[in-house]
Amino acid sequence: MGLRINDTVPDLTIETDQGTIRLHDWIGDSWAVIFSHPKDFTPVCTTEFGAVARLREEWEKRGVKVLGISVDGVEDHLRWKADIEAAGGAHPGFPIAADKDLTVSKAFDMLPAEAWLPDNPTPNDTATVRSVFIIGPDKKIKLSMTYPMNVGRNFAEILRALDALQTAARAGVATPADWNQGEDVIIPLSVPDEEAAKKYPGYQAVLPYLRKTKLPAA
Repeated sequence: MGLRINDTVPDLTIETDQGTIRLHDWIGDSWAVIFSHPKDFTPVCTTEFGAVARLREEWEKRGVKVLGISVDGVEDHLRWKADIEAAGGAHPGFPIAADKDLTVSKAFDMLPAEAWLPDNPTPNDTATVRSVFIIGPDKKIKLSMTYPMNVGRNFAEILRALDALQTAARAGVATPADWNQGEDVIIPLSVPDEEAAKKYPGYQAVLPYLRKTKLPAA
């Protein structure tokens, strides 16, 4: 069975272009975004890595570490990063895992257990390695999504979802569809009306089970 939301991620030892990391130690007390792709020097993924590089200040502002995953080796990653910077306009300073033996891809259930890499693999050999995981400081998966090879990931949405996850964890609330920072949040059903009136004075009951409120001050 694959990893699901609230599962603890495996504490793998991973080779990257920035040295060897132990996953749980690398995450530490931070949030983490791990995103994978089928092969270096491919067009869609080059644009995606450029997008992640341009968001460096946004990741740092939220206390988030970013890790890319690829089935290619360290030397390929180092050469590819020059292309990423040239096309994306920003240096990709985050590490990229060299998952040549598919250990990470299989541990995160991105490929079948029997998957293997032939000589001179093509992106089609690892097509399902197109996943995103948001991981909390407790080392548990908070969100996961998988894309096909021909659709670039929307990292603005990943950033928005990260904001929602961090807000929900910090304030004990939920967020409605299309929520962005500064907008009203939802009072969880586990909070009775009487308690909600004290904790969230002036909240709006759209429906008996849908109660919206301004985000409480930190």
